[in-house]
Amino acid sequence: MKPVYWIPVVLILAVTFYLEFAYLAEYDSHWWNQIPGFYALFGLVCCTAIVFVAKLIGKKIVNRDLHYYD
Repeated sequence: MKPVYWIPVVLILAVTFYLEFAYLAEYDSHWWNQIPGFYALFGLVCCTAIVFVAKLIGKKIVNRDLHYYD
């Protein structure tokens, strides 16, 4: 990934961390709300998992041999 693409990703992650500490610090209705930065990390992990699962599906299921229809 080009470095120019990492700048918005890091910026959005930093803003998410800031907003979570600033506005959700007192909100503790669930156990995961007590973990600092949980939603930012959860989103990052889920997006990464979606990308890898899509790649796996594309390589194993969608792609066929070049001579599949011959």
